[in-house]
Amino acid sequence: MSDVFGIPLPALLGQLLLGLVNGSFYAMLSLGLAVIFGMLNIINFAHGALYMMGAFLAWMGLEYLGLNYWVMLLLAPLLVGVLGILIERLLLQWLYKLDHLYGLLLTFGITLVAEGIFRSFYGVSGQPYPVPSALSGATNLGFMILPNYRAWVVLASIVVCLAVWALIEKTSLGATLRAGTENPRLVQAFGINVPRLVTLTYAGGVALAAFAGVLAAPIIQVSPLMGSNLIITVFAVVVIGGMGSILGSIVTGLGLGLIEGLTKVVYPEASSTVVFVIMAIVLLIRPAGLFGKEK
Repeated sequence: MSDVFGIPLPALLGQLLLGLVNGSFYAMLSLGLAVIFGMLNIINFAHGALYMMGAFLAWMGLEYLGLNYWVMLLLAPLLVGVLGILIERLLLQWLYKLDHLYGLLLTFGITLVAEGIFRSFYGVSGQPYPVPSALSGATNLGFMILPNYRAWVVLASIVVCLAVWALIEKTSLGATLRAGTENPRLVQAFGINVPRLVTLTYAGGVALAAFAGVLAAPIIQVSPLMGSNLIITVFAVVVIGGMGSILGSIVTGLGLGLIEGLTKVVYPEASSTVVFVIMAIVLLIRPAGLFGKEK
């Protein structure tokens, strides 16, 4: 098997695949954050906790109710979306006219409460979740062995991200959402219930996080801290792509996942910091992010 820059091709492609899988999670989570920030102007630090809840709901559905992966892939985002409606109606709606710091502190508090509850019941050790039988095994591509489930994760995340982007940018509903956040009084004058749109937007954003959590459950151990271990990197992805930029979150998430995977092959010691180095460089050159708009 040939080498690329002195690196065996299977090792290089394996790490790039792992980076693409990580990038898929970065893209979905940062997309949800971008939707919430772009439409509601709230920095949702609870996103990681809601991602964790999605994974735990999948595990609990299988463990206690016998509900399989495919059922929970649909049910868990719906349940977390309902929780998002409660959070938005009871807590977040009072913060829209205040400084971003208030929303950040409130959602950080929600994160601590959620993690504390799950830690008290399940501890900090992870819970295993099996790969669905339809996606078990691997496919031999000749130059590498491709795990079927990881291929599914990449495909599912790309399809969902593009569907959300098309919904927001290319449909009348998306235009109404954008108009409702920019000039709510004018939109309400046309008989549109703007508060309901805002609530459903937040619910949709957190449902994306839960969907990513269900996808992640068979790959990593389901634990109360799985969201905290990821959310800081996801925020860096959002900043690099541009706060509130839908397309920027998708492209940047996938791209940074590939860069992170390549770094693990070329210089493993820098793999955990390369995203933050790129963030610092981008902020120096373009403070609004790669796809963000200067104000």
